[in-house]
This record gives sequence, structure tokens and C-alpha cells, in this order.
Amino acid sequence: MHSKLRPGINHIEFWVSDLEQSIKFYYSFLSLIGWKKISNLSFSDGMMIIYFIEMKAVEKVRSLGIRHLCFQATKKEQVDQVSQALAILGAEVIRGPKIMPYSKDYYTIDFYDPDGQIIEVAHTTFSNMGS
Repeated sequence: MHSKLRPGINHIEFWVSDLEQSIKFYYSFLSLIGWKKISNLSFSDGMMIIYFIEMKAVEKVRSLGIRHLCFQATKKEQVDQVSQALAILGAEVIRGPKIMPYSKDYYTIDFYDPDGQIIEVAHTTFSNMGS
């Protein structure tokens, strides 16, 4: 029996300049919010996969498109744990951790990954996802 497919994002692929550095960076906070490392280049939350491909010759440029990727923390304390992990790595934090007025209990931290992508980890009791 096949489970019913639903609309959604199948996977996310990151092109990175240094695979080892990026895997270490992402593992430092994804492991705190429930993601598992499933290979030497990918992580999964049980429903979605994120994987990384090293592209040393690609130049980072500003372009239109996705501004940032926000990961859901299931507990507020995880946002603080992510903040501590980022401090140990010396990552550049844009803002947070702090409460934002977007919805009830929205607690967030925004930061840059090693290639300058903006990443957010947020905890909120509100969900944008319909049933």
C-alpha cells in the first residue's frame, strides 16, 4: 500500500564552496532541532531531505529568489541552543535570539551560513501550514 502523496517541497539542494565546512556548520544546529545526518552530504527530518554539493568554481552573487530558509524549532530552548552552537563556531548572527511580533511566541535567530546564505531557526506556536 502506498501512502497518499501531498503537495510540498521534495528536497532542498545547497551548492557550497566547502562541503566539509558546510556539513559541520549545518550539523551543529540541525542536530539540535531534530534533523538527522543520513549521509556524508545530507540531512533529513523524516519527511524532507537537505543535501549539499560542493561547487568550488561557482561565484556567489546577489540575485532575486529565496531570501532565507527558516527551520522550525519544536521547543523555544532549541533556539537558545542554536545560538550557543553558532557562538562556538563564530558564525555571524544577524539578529536574535529574540521575540518577534510575527505571531504568538515567535522566538527566532537569523544568521549566515559559511557561504553567506541567510538561515533562520524559529519557534512559534503558530503554523503557516494548512491541514
